[in-house]
Amino acid sequence: MSALTVYPDNQPKLGEIFTEFSAIQNRLNTIGVQFERWTANCELAADADQDTVLAAYSDSIDRLKQQYSFQSVDVISLNPDHPDKAAFRQKFLAEHIHADFEVRFFIEGRGLFYLHVDDKVYAVLCEQGDLISVPADTTHWFDMGENPRFKCIRLFTTPDGWIADFTGSDIAKSFPTLEQYVAELS
Repeated sequence: MSALTVYPDNQPKLGEIFTEFSAIQNRLNTIGVQFERWTANCELAADADQDTVLAAYSDSIDRLKQQYSFQSVDVISLNPDHPDKAAFRQKFLAEHIHADFEVRFFIEGRGLFYLHVDDKVYAVLCEQGDLISVPADTTHWFDMGENPRFKCIRLFTTPDGWIADFTGSDIAKSFPTLEQYVAELS
């Protein structure tokens, strides 16, 4: 289940929760975040390669490429047995910004984006079928969990891919981890 919780940035225990897709989409739209649901053009095998995955979502990808002039697209996946999962998690948990959009479509699994906009923090639980587009220069962090399991399509307007400017803030430590967030929703 996808979910959105909007917190005051100084009170991570006082969030307003949204679980209906249209409510999540509408609320995120107010801060310039695109949130969509995609479906594949065909069935995908669990071990589908990058070309097969991209072909299955080609209509949606082509629409976004035209809309935002994306220059590159790829597929990334991470599993619990990845030897560098802890290092990756720590890197993404640090609050940062990008000069480019951060666009992720979840083919499998889930992840938790935190967007720090003005005096609010928006926690967005993305799951299979969800696309989130975080605008350039939006302060945020991402929690993939202690044992990540996801496959995502990433789109970039620059050929350089993922480049972050870290804020140095430790705000992420005040908010629930992916595991805590999911447990609180149950």
